[in-house]
Amino acid sequence: MRRRLSRLFESIWYGSNPLAIVLLPISWLYRLLFWLHRKWRLRARQKFEVPVIVVGNITIGGTGKTPMIIWLTRELRERGYSVGVISRGYLGAKNGSPAWVYADSDPAIVGDEAVLIARRAACPVVVCADRNAALECLLEGEAIDVVLSDDGLQHHALARDFEIALVDGYRGLGNGYCLPAGPLREAASRLKSVDAIVVNGAPWTYPGAIHTFVRVSTFEQLSDGRQSTLAEFDTTKVHAVAAIGNPQRFFDLLEKAGLVVIPHQHADHARLEMDDLDFADGFPVLLTEKDAVKCETFAPAGVWSVSIDLTFEEPEARILLERLLSNLHIEN
Repeated sequence: MRRRLSRLFESIWYGSNPLAIVLLPISWLYRLLFWLHRKWRLRARQKFEVPVIVVGNITIGGTGKTPMIIWLTRELRERGYSVGVISRGYLGAKNGSPAWVYADSDPAIVGDEAVLIARRAACPVVVCADRNAALECLLEGEAIDVVLSDDGLQHHALARDFEIALVDGYRGLGNGYCLPAGPLREAASRLKSVDAIVVNGAPWTYPGAIHTFVRVSTFEQLSDGRQSTLAEFDTTKVHAVAAIGNPQRFFDLLEKAGLVVIPHQHADHARLEMDDLDFADGFPVLLTEKDAVKCETFAPAGVWSVSIDLTFEEPEARILLERLLSNLHIEN
């Protein structure tokens, strides 16, 4: 049912399904309620002593926030700053209280994205539906210079010093409508108020936007930790399994790398089981890193996690970092 609904809304938001027009009155009501909620939450904003960078998007679905958080964390740490990450965690973390996330944390409790960030960014991570509570917990437990908030553009009660909005370069803003008639969480005009717009992929453009793309880095077999590169990978035909916001982005990435992909799409954050990885034909099974952390305990040989890295064309990475550090009044 979830998969069917997902496909229906895909056709409405990114296609020419006439249901978008039928849903427009609900979208207008959504925009009004969202505007009132934002006004109310802005009054209760809590300011912290450390700079807070929010990385988010204004659309439903994956845009590359997690790779962006990992990239930013590494860049800031290389410049000598202690970085911490806060996130809502999938479903806000099950117990509703701030929870520390480690490389071996259970993704069913704290969320797959949070575990991936803790592993790849190697920095302190705290999850909570209340990001202010998550930030307080983080600062009480660690000496932090800069905080990154994973997906917090619409969490208006959290004060922030710099906002980065990511946009999927292939999907753009869809039909330009707010939920449920379109994929927008808030009006497209919101992009005018952020400090940086990063377009992940092409061909969508926006004045002043910085462009990036992702590339396949390494493959790791879940059963034994053996690593391989694309050049060493000994097959071209693979099963690709994805339970993320935009599975097609993962499938396209593998195809551009030269693999023949048999795609298997699941609902975002779906719990994968052994049957979802067993195809009995001998072809390798490739998972996104976020899905892989959920399957490590039972994945058989032949199931691989695909690591991806964010890449910028020069001089855009330098421009983004200089703008960020300058706005935060941090010496580069």
